[in-house]
Amino acid sequence: MRVERVPFRLITAATAAVFLAACGQKQSAPPPQTPEVGIVTVQPTSVPVTVDLPGRTNAYLVAQVRARVDGIVLRREFTEGAEVKAGQRLYKIDPAPYIAALNNAKATLAKAQANVASQNALVSRYKILVAANAVSKQDYDNAVAAQGQAVADVAAGKASVDTAQINLGYTDVVSPITGRTGISQVTPGAYVQASQATLLTTIQQLDPIYVDLTQSSVEGLKLRRQIQEGRLQTEGIHAAKVSLVLEDGRTYTEQGKLQFSDVSVDQSTGSVTVRAIFQNKDRVLLPGMFVRARIQEGVNDHALVVPQIGVTHDQKGTPTALVVSKDDKVELRQLVTSATYGNNWVVDSGLNPGDRVIVNGVEKAKPGMQVKPVDAKFPYPASDAQAAQAPAASSAPGAAAPASANGASGASGAQAASAASGA
Repeated sequence: MRVERVPFRLITAATAAVFLAACGQKQSAPPPQTPEVGIVTVQPTSVPVTVDLPGRTNAYLVAQVRARVDGIVLRREFTEGAEVKAGQRLYKIDPAPYIAALNNAKATLAKAQANVASQNALVSRYKILVAANAVSKQDYDNAVAAQGQAVADVAAGKASVDTAQINLGYTDVVSPITGRTGISQVTPGAYVQASQATLLTTIQQLDPIYVDLTQSSVEGLKLRRQIQEGRLQTEGIHAAKVSLVLEDGRTYTEQGKLQFSDVSVDQSTGSVTVRAIFQNKDRVLLPGMFVRARIQEGVNDHALVVPQIGVTHDQKGTPTALVVSKDDKVELRQLVTSATYGNNWVVDSGLNPGDRVIVNGVEKAKPGMQVKPVDAKFPYPASDAQAAQAPAASSAPGAAAPASANGASGASGAQAASAASGA
């Protein structure tokens, strides 16, 4: 049997064709897949409008206790810095001169009253005699005038007694209000004068307490315009509320009420004074403390909010967001933001109700790209009351954590796919 030899060049060519076919199949790229992005649909929501203002605390009532009579202070009857009640005696001034003055006034009054009785009897007699022409008409007129003078002396005597009693009462220096006393400015043995209005001590009522805040006239003008346009509500359940941040950074437990805003603008600072009132049962707030107040001036019922993770800034610092259009293509929008609310930016312009903003997979989406939108995988939108009550959650690290986690998993998936295709 004869075996024919196949030329080596044919074998080599066939082998090369097989290898080329295998390599060609391995290098062919899979069809591109549409990237999946998480979106949030923007809808109008109610957002409280707040403003942070600096201010200082002031006592609700302040009474400077001063001397109203001259004399020597015999004793002090209160403890400095303690609470006192209205009408409680604070100091005792030597009453001896005023007791004597009262007794003298009473004696003068008694003398005047006795003279009135004598003059009344004289007028009664002269009235009968003048009718019988036993006395002259002039004598009768003089008796009537003397009677009127005696009555006036009685009235003056009563006034003198009242004055003496008042001055004697002023020797008991009492508290005009309920509050906390300050430092005593005099000690027993000191001589005080009514003419000099000698200051004895100061009493301040601390519960409730005022907080006087400073607001720029520009912010006040903006607030009034928003109210006129109907964007803010300031009455009913949406009436302005005030919360305080103390000097040590803690939030004051009590919530205050807005009292009034001054009607004049300080020409030197361009600001107006806004006064709020707070309960202060535990005396945490003391007059003169520096505080920061957050005033809820109203509620914007038509605010558009976007999660902070879905908003970036370009090189000029302009906030931008990626929006999925109706045909599932990515669009770049420039935004105008005014404030934060929980984990969200409050957007004034650049978005419309119903727009779908990308919050997951932002790094995979480019303007003009076709994408597959799905609902965001973390609890957005955070426009609900729970987000508003958790200001710590609005910090950048907390807001960025979910996005970085999703980004990492996406990156890992892309690397795995790349490795598989490379293999």
